[in-house]
Formats: sequence, structure tokens, C-alpha cells
Amino acid sequence: MSLPKPAAVVLPGRRLASLPPLSLYVHLPWCLRKCPYCDFNSHEARGDVPYARYVDALVADLESVLPLVWGRRVYTVFIGGGTPSLFPPEEVARLLDAARARLPFDSEVEITLEANPGTFELARFRALRDAGVNRLSIGVQSFDGPSLKSLGRVHGADEARVAVQAALELFERVNVDLMYALPGQSPEAALADVSTALALGARHVSAYQLTLEPNTYFHRYPPALPDEDCAEQIEQAVHARLAEAGLQRYEVSAFAAPGHRARHNLNYWTFGDYIGIGAGAHAKLSLPERILRQVRHRQPQRFIEAALAGDALAEQHEVAAAQLGFEFMLNALRLVEGVPVAMFAERTGLPLAAIVPALQVAEARGLLERDHLHLKPTAHGLRYLNDLVSLFLPD
Repeated sequence: MSLPKPAAVVLPGRRLASLPPLSLYVHLPWCLRKCPYCDFNSHEARGDVPYARYVDALVADLESVLPLVWGRRVYTVFIGGGTPSLFPPEEVARLLDAARARLPFDSEVEITLEANPGTFELARFRALRDAGVNRLSIGVQSFDGPSLKSLGRVHGADEARVAVQAALELFERVNVDLMYALPGQSPEAALADVSTALALGARHVSAYQLTLEPNTYFHRYPPALPDEDCAEQIEQAVHARLAEAGLQRYEVSAFAAPGHRARHNLNYWTFGDYIGIGAGAHAKLSLPERILRQVRHRQPQRFIEAALAGDALAEQHEVAAAQLGFEFMLNALRLVEGVPVAMFAERTGLPLAAIVPALQVAEARGLLERDHLHLKPTAHGLRYLNDLVSLFLPD
């Protein structure tokens, strides 16, 4: 049975004058091997993976959400996982063709696919490009063999270099994912990873500190990580090296040369809308008088069966007005340059007055700065982002 639509709760002044940009997120859940630090909804590919049937389910899932997005244009697509580069390119092409047939894509749509160097084949990357993918996000994590082994990665240092080099030759825009503060890692080793990415020609780098997330192997059996002071030293060195190379930090963990920012992620951080299809996928969809959150069934086989039966949703709810200020700021404050003040009302339907008390506290603590046109986190606020964001939690 399909979940009922939440009843619209119309509050005074709570109506969106226009709808935000729309993206499409597609979750492909299978990977070669579950990494010990990974808390994503990913599942090791064992036996015959039902790629074609899963794409059938994705298309059915997309069709079920169409009534909520009629007439809206898709500006970005992100195919994440798991390891989407495991999927046969012909199935990726079939998925994108089906999506284009059901939704109008912008003429300059950004279509990103996550890739693992362990699945690299030149012919596969070329076929993915021919299928319509125009941006590749490569989960390198490190170019150092022992570090990759400590992270449980299936690829080696040479595979990482070859995959990045090939991606940069085939795709105009490539994101290289790196992790730092790894087990036993020194600042010099972290900088060597960054220098390798830059020497290969990377123009967008996402640099994340390794954290021990709940429900992961590393959380149950923690490795020996650099202490807090060393991790901070590594982070500062990594950020400085990327800046020296002309890659501007535009989000907490993202650095890009001009023209290479990730448009899909920018839509998340500016509280844009996104359809989410696939096992465990999340969605945010704005209607003139309410904002919906959706979650799909998490287990791949359960998702396939449910989606093909027209019932992919595991959960759907309306975002409460009291929660909207926090949800907006949770995203916007990740951006180094912040957002226009007017965007708050445009994306939430609420007046700025709804968060002014929290803004004033954040300013007083040196975590945020604003004028009548713009608001953004300070350098101190970016460093203590959790403390800053928590100020906007509803009472």
C-alpha cells in the first residue's frame, strides 16, 4: 500500500514564491568490498548482481515521484553508491535515457558518477562518457600503498594514478576524493597524496579527515589515528597546499579551480531540491506550501520488489516549520562564501526573523558574519561547524 501524502499545513507567510533548482540522485548500492570506515548503504556484490532488474526498479521508482515534480527541469544528476562504476555502462545508459524521457534535462546538465580505481578499465570509462556521464568522482582516498591497505581499499597506488590520469583525459570535470589523518599518517605523507593529485592535473579535490562512524568496522575496532593536534596540523598543511595550487576552498571539504565546482553538491548546500531513487535514497521536494522528505527502502532486494510494485517509499514526512531554519543552515553554513540572506526566505518560505536570535548568538561568538545582503561562517565557524550549526536547532 502506498504511503499517504502528508496533509499540507499552511502557515501565515509560509508559501514559496518559486521552487528551487531540482537535481536527481540515483543510488547504486553494490561495491566490490565494504570498506571498514564506510557507513553508506553499500553491499558487497556477491554472485549474480541483478543490474538490469535494479535499473527497471529505478525507472519505476522515478515514475512514482513524477506527479510531485511535473514541469520541473533537472539541472544535475549524481549516481552514487556503493560503487556505481561496477554497473555495466549499457545499464547506466539505459537509466539515463529513461530519466531523460520522463524529465526535462537542462541543456548543460551535470551528470556525475562515482568511480572506484579498483574497477578501472579504459573502455568502461569511455563507455560511461558515451552514456552521458560528463563528470567523474573518483574515490582515491590515498596514493600510498600502505595507507590504502590500512583503509581496506581494493585498489593499489598505481591503479589510483592510472585511473585518475585516464579520467582526466576522458572527462572535462573530475573530482578526486582524498582522506587524511589516516592510521599512522604524517603531515608529509598527507601532502604527498595532495601533490600527486595536483601533479596528475586534478582541478577539484575533496579532502576529508577520516572519522570513525557508528556501525562501521573501524568504530568497533578503532585503528591508531593521529592525535588531535597532529590531525589539525595535517589539515592546515593540506588546505595550504591546495590553495597554493589555485584550488579555492568553497565548501568545508571541497576545493576547486574556477569552473570546476560540483554543481550537484552546491544544490544540496543551498537547500535545493532533489529526487532520490534507489535503495535507501533520500529526497527533498518542495511544493508551494510544504517541503517533503522521502526515504526509499534500504535493502536492495526489498527496494527492487517494492519499487516494481509501485511502493518504493519506506518513509515520507513534511518538514515542520520549526525545523526548517536548522535544515537550511545545516547545509548553507558548509559554504565558505555563505549564501545571500534572501535565499533563506526563498527556500524555506519563512522570514529571516525566524532565525535572528540564533544569528545574533553566532555573531557574538565569532562563528558567523552577516550584513543585510549576505551571511557566511567565519574561519572560526568553519573550524567549529558543529557548534555553529547546533545554535539553529529548534527548542
